Amino acid sequence: MKLTNQQKGSLLAFIAVVLITPDSLFIRLSHIDTWGMLFYRGAIPFVVVLIGLLMVYKTNFFKLLFSMGYPGIVYTITFSVTNITFIISIQNTNVANTLIMIAMAPMLSAVLGAFFLKENPDKKTWTTIFITFMAAIYIFYDSIQLGNFFGDIFGFITATGLAIGAVVVRSAKDRNLVPSAAIGKLLVAIFALFFVENFELVETDIYIVPLMCVLCVAIPFVLVTIAPRFITAAEVNLFFLLETIFGPIWVWLIIKEQPSLETIQGGLVIITAIAIHSYVSLKKNTN
Repeated sequence: MKLTNQQKGSLLAFIAVVLITPDSLFIRLSHIDTWGMLFYRGAIPFVVVLIGLLMVYKTNFFKLLFSMGYPGIVYTITFSVTNITFIISIQNTNVANTLIMIAMAPMLSAVLGAFFLKENPDKKTWTTIFITFMAAIYIFYDSIQLGNFFGDIFGFITATGLAIGAVVVRSAKDRNLVPSAAIGKLLVAIFALFFVENFELVETDIYIVPLMCVLCVAIPFVLVTIAPRFITAAEVNLFFLLETIFGPIWVWLIIKEQPSLETIQGGLVIITAIAIHSYVSLKKNTN
């Protein structure tokens, strides 16, 4: 069965976000400090993806690398920044707060996409963005008292970076920017290298950190980098809202960092809105 662009993009974004959802839990379970975490989350995915790219493209890898142009440079920068700010945020506020701030990414990418790419989202996408944004605000209003303003600010910076990155990939949909993301991971590792005091992985970190870096970081970032080539930046970031509810649930189930009733209620609204939007979009593109 041949998939439409809408189906390809939606499937890639959905799989990526499903794999990302336990990420916050793994960060909480680890014993490593912020800079050590950043180093491994940069170095391990870089090596894994680089090996994959070399296996797929072989001698054409460097041709692919140098063909990315300015979009590749911009995406490398935004990708590096969001990786750093996400870890700083999640270690300075509760998981729900960070993920709720990231929930603003679809709204931001829709505005940026409409302004720079002239891709004005249709009514159903704007409606879904509005509903999910209000649900995120509803959750945030309750959880802000439990968090930390410093962590929340970095969560918002992460959302902004995600929005810019998705728009950049969408603007260069004829190019493969996965190598650019890999370089972004390398820059994260190099940046963290100046601040790491101890590289040792103790206790369960020996298993948790590599698993997290491959399953929740390396594979998803490849999929998320490819997805905007098939669907709009706003639609890609809509899927990230699923992490807003599932991320805190993972943390709640395993380490008992319980989300509030408002988080659960708002999360159900987000899931329902995204499910309806995806169903309507996919049905429209198969008719």
